[in-house]
Amino acid sequence: MTSLGVVFRPQLPPERLRGLARTADEAGLDELWLWEDCFLESGIASAAAALAWTERLRVGIGLLPVPLRNIALTTMETATLRRLFPGRFAVGLGHGVQEWMGQVGARVDSPVTLLREHLTAMRALLRGERVTTKGRYVTLDDVALDWPPQGATAQQSTTAGPDHSSARPDHSVEADPAAGEGTFLGTGGTGPSSAVPLAYRDAAVLAGARGPRSLRLSGEAADGTVLDASTSVEGIRHARHLVDEGRRTAGRTGPHEVVHYLNTATGPGAAERLRAERARQGLDPVTGPGVAGDAAAVAEAVVRAAEAGAGTVVLQPTADEPDPEGFVRFAAQEVRSLLP
Repeated sequence: MTSLGVVFRPQLPPERLRGLARTADEAGLDELWLWEDCFLESGIASAAAALAWTERLRVGIGLLPVPLRNIALTTMETATLRRLFPGRFAVGLGHGVQEWMGQVGARVDSPVTLLREHLTAMRALLRGERVTTKGRYVTLDDVALDWPPQGATAQQSTTAGPDHSSARPDHSVEADPAAGEGTFLGTGGTGPSSAVPLAYRDAAVLAGARGPRSLRLSGEAADGTVLDASTSVEGIRHARHLVDEGRRTAGRTGPHEVVHYLNTATGPGAAERLRAERARQGLDPVTGPGVAGDAAAVAEAVVRAAEAGAGTVVLQPTADEPDPEGFVRFAAQEVRSLLP
């Protein structure tokens, strides 16, 4: 079954998050997604607050820009949230918008190499491994988490070369055959038989990707891929193909989650607001990706994205959405009921 989410856009002030997260929780929305965009709001702080304010809502960050972050700290934060809120926190990493990274002195010569090194080290640490590596950007000397996620099973040492190409086996957990594609058996307080979606399992790390190199990298080194709202239905299929190329190159098996943001407008002036949103994103205002209309129209767009390969579709309201809480209720109560 396709998971349905809504993004809390950081153009809203942080104090709006509590009401919107609680609305999502009460309405039965599957997932709430957050962005760490410069220079708006912290992804980790927002996720921690949203998780604490809710009971069952799953919360994802898509994305954290790795040039701003130390790998050990990001992994510690992720492990802590996964122990505090088992099965409810997903995290995606990206190489950041280069203009923004330049503004803070964090721009690097090879963003893809930086992202690869972060993904490789973070997944190993979350599995409970002790890691020593000296890469182009990431250096760890005998580092292991004292409090890894509760489901971490690996207790071995990992030594990677400068390109992180050590012959370390992939410790990805295979899907339980009875749980369905993209579902894993959870641990850490939810009980050994509780189904936890792939993106939310203990060692999972997603990657944001758009270009061919980044998409192949995501297949090689991440557990899932986050596709932004500029991605069309055909773009999802093409991205899935490139991700699968990367997975074959790395010899990886099992499922790989695809999270797709979908520009969405509903209610009065929906078509006009969607056209303006596409223009703000540099897309064709008339033919660019996105959907405007009632619940049936939005559900149809979600189904098309799912058929193209998206396991999670996150509805992205326009920047000028007049009623964010109402939008969440619309997604949870009207659109969700129309999905297969």
